[in-house]
Amino acid sequence: MSKKQLATVWLDGCSGCHMSFLDMDERLIELAAKVDLVYSPLVDNKEFPHDVDVTLVEGAVSSEEDLQKIKMIRARTKLLVSLGDCAVTANVPAMRNPFTVSSVYDRAYRETATLTPGTPAEVIPSLLPYSRPVHEVVPVDVFVPGCPPSADVIFYTLSELLEGRQPELTSKTRFGA
Repeated sequence: MSKKQLATVWLDGCSGCHMSFLDMDERLIELAAKVDLVYSPLVDNKEFPHDVDVTLVEGAVSSEEDLQKIKMIRARTKLLVSLGDCAVTANVPAMRNPFTVSSVYDRAYRETATLTPGTPAEVIPSLLPYSRPVHEVVPVDVFVPGCPPSADVIFYTLSELLEGRQPELTSKTRFGA
């Protein structure tokens, strides 16, 4: 049996979902027998490959970079999983949504700066007007709420998907936990 290709992606979020992924501990060895981790902030691959079987996406779509990345990932992924509350609802990144992008930049780079106030021109991503959950931008196959989802829930979800089954998550997780 050939291994499935697994990718994980971090958009606008805190990396908590990736920390929960790592909390699978020894189950990572069991998972490694079934998948090749072909793209992730946890590995060194720089380009997202084609024909990925399962991609876990953490974080909201908040910048032009996020938007282009998630569209490309969706086009190259068979099963896309929104992992965590930020991917499912935009959660914490969406706290900026009541404000304009220019007021967010002003607050972050001018009003609170002590040395050289001013918005950097090259090192920050161009923000979209609103942070959005992944499913508002591209189709999503599985939603895994939680902030972050537990290692048990992530392992269960991946195990079910790798066996060709849709995971039943209603009794296993909830928003914010």
